[in-house]
Amino acid sequence: MAHVKNFGAVGDGKHDDTQSLQHALDTGERLVVFPRGVYRLTRPLVVDLDKVGLTGITGDGGTATLLMDGPGPALRLIGAHGGTADPLSVKPAVWARQRMPTVSGLEIVGAHDEAVGIELNGTMQATLTGLLIRQCRYGVHLIGRNRNLLLSHSHIYHGRGPAIGVYFDGVNLHQANIVGCHISYHAHAGIKIARSEIRNLQITGCDIEYNFDPAAQDSADVWIDSRAGTVREGTIASCTIQAKYSPGGCNVRMEGGEKEQSTDAGLWTITGNVIQSQHTNLLLRRCRGVVVTGNSFCSAEHRSIVVDRCRNVAVGVNTIDYNPDYPGARTDGVVVTRSAGIALNGLNIESCRAGDADSGGPIEVAESEDITVANCQILAPVHRGIHLHRVQRAVVNGCLVRDRRTPPQLLESVLLSNSSDVELSGNLLEKGQHGTVRRK
Repeated sequence: MAHVKNFGAVGDGKHDDTQSLQHALDTGERLVVFPRGVYRLTRPLVVDLDKVGLTGITGDGGTATLLMDGPGPALRLIGAHGGTADPLSVKPAVWARQRMPTVSGLEIVGAHDEAVGIELNGTMQATLTGLLIRQCRYGVHLIGRNRNLLLSHSHIYHGRGPAIGVYFDGVNLHQANIVGCHISYHAHAGIKIARSEIRNLQITGCDIEYNFDPAAQDSADVWIDSRAGTVREGTIASCTIQAKYSPGGCNVRMEGGEKEQSTDAGLWTITGNVIQSQHTNLLLRRCRGVVVTGNSFCSAEHRSIVVDRCRNVAVGVNTIDYNPDYPGARTDGVVVTRSAGIALNGLNIESCRAGDADSGGPIEVAESEDITVANCQILAPVHRGIHLHRVQRAVVNGCLVRDRRTPPQLLESVLLSNSSDVELSGNLLEKGQHGTVRRK
């Protein structure tokens, strides 16, 4: 065990402690303890695991702060693992000297516009827990190749500039769990994946909020960008994900590259979350094999769910509603465009404002094929409940559409335009000004 003050660190927030702290980390004492204090850094502290061996870094129960007063990460952990998550691919030297580098109980604060919290490259079983990282350009930054990440019970908060809380940046990574974290107030994204090869990512039990930029186009609380790379096999579960309206912003945004089979992003489940208050709550673009069920969607300025150029997506039992506590512009509703093999089942949609006198509605499907809309309840729509436009082979079954407005405003319950092979059965559809089902 190495106490950093025994190596000359002052911890007064003014003295440059970089050299003393690097010396403490280079001793190979395995557990490096930062007692209470503010330790100012002007360059990254580098932990080369192959050189120093097994390493744990602790802030003595959260009482110590690393103040990063220079560009780059406060802590840079470097490993040499080149295998997979298969134990047989892990070299003996990695087990002996590099496995499970651990950082816990620290606050890391950025005092420079290019400050980063923690950077991981080449690590095996990196474990980050009990951290507060704030005012950094990136909170946790993953690059190169990593395996079996655990990030838990941490606060990644109030980033600096166009910040990202957890950034998978051109990384090859399998098996990562983000559990029980607060990831909030980053202008660009709370969690973002870009140019990466990811398999098995679980985001569970987190509060991911107010990651938005009202002054810039595009931001997201969770942004899975597979337009260059692939991200497959993942879960977003039991999270609260909310922000404020911003141009093109999303609570959850998942998009793949322009492949016919939409294979770059997919095999994901999004379940048991509260997702609310953005331009779009959930955007799926060029995705395949995504299941969305058991969520509460609320107060989307544009739409609650957008499914664009996707294949084999199941949107199951969800509520789409508005929050009376937060007045403001909202539209809500579900839009499916240029997609195939989409099932919308068990949606409960209340007071959606989507559509106009000519087109659109709470459920709108356009230029798509092999569509099922079943067991959906659409209450108090403005003009109609369902609009199918240029759709081939669709079933609308067991749905309820009811106006409930005084005076009634419904034009029709279902609008079919330029669509073929559409079967309607077992529905309870209120009669509007143009009847129950209108075809044009």
